[in-house]
Amino acid sequence: MSPSGSLLSVRDLTVTFPTERGPVRAVDALSFDVLPGRTLGIVGESGSGKSVTSLAVMGLHTGAEVTGSVTLDGRELIGLPERELNRLRGRRMAMIFQDPLSSLHPYYTVGEQIAEHHRVHFGSRRAAARERAVEALGEVGIPEPRRRAGEYPHQFSGGMRQRVMIAMALACEPDLLIADEPTTALDVTVQAQILELIARLQQDRGLSVVMITHDLGVVARVAHDVLVMYGGRAAEHAPVDALFTHPAHPYTRGLLDSLPRLDDHDDAPLRAIPGSPPSLLDPAPGCAFAPRCARAAAGSEEERARCAGERPPLGGPDGHPTACHFPAYEGVAS
Repeated sequence: MSPSGSLLSVRDLTVTFPTERGPVRAVDALSFDVLPGRTLGIVGESGSGKSVTSLAVMGLHTGAEVTGSVTLDGRELIGLPERELNRLRGRRMAMIFQDPLSSLHPYYTVGEQIAEHHRVHFGSRRAAARERAVEALGEVGIPEPRRRAGEYPHQFSGGMRQRVMIAMALACEPDLLIADEPTTALDVTVQAQILELIARLQQDRGLSVVMITHDLGVVARVAHDVLVMYGGRAAEHAPVDALFTHPAHPYTRGLLDSLPRLDDHDDAPLRAIPGSPPSLLDPAPGCAFAPRCARAAAGSEEERARCAGERPPLGGPDGHPTACHFPAYEGVAS
């Protein structure tokens, strides 16, 4: 365990991609911790840097410049040789990707793919690894696991393929599970089943989980802490209850306001955040959210100039830092 007590500790993580039009800083000086047995939800619009962050933690970026610090149980991962990273991936940290069909090999049965995972990390004999694959499929609720271990990915439904991915990720009993949009394109009933499965396995095994999603309903259901990202940076970081009851950043409030409410009339329009996410090719000098921010637009000329020209640091009360010049804590503008 790291000195801070965190299983995963990320400090000043920056990921920059070279492009023909210049460098794109997809993640910019991001810091967070994941404690043992807890779930961190990372939310934000498409392009906010959520998935790039998860791939950087796993060491899966190629052609990108990755700087800062990522430690797992006190061990630095950035700069670690590929052979050493391969020993950690799957064994100490595992990832569930967005699209299980594209992540599973179409030419091998699901049982073979899970068994190979186990053989690589434990040196198991083929028969023992096969039994572990069957056991893992049963643990994630796939009926007749022995028979279905001999089937191919295309023979499974979307929800069952996602269960196979979870079985593969957890077959070697890692300490950290990163779930990147694990319920995307699944119907609401299957989404609920997948989330309940992850929560149960976390409770049974003491897993630390990073749940990456754009769905605030998922976050409210499974997360202990929430990191809100915008334009590659942290906008707000808080315990889940504090974030939903007293969002401090205007972007977080906009995300929450855009959710449909049970007390809305049938013809009530959705309250969308105006404008578009910022271009990372030409980042603004000030707050990235300022062009879309109702608080900045309603401010004085001096306040608008500050929002447009001065980047706000991530700060504020202990346990609830916010990157805003004029955050609103406890529902009252400061």
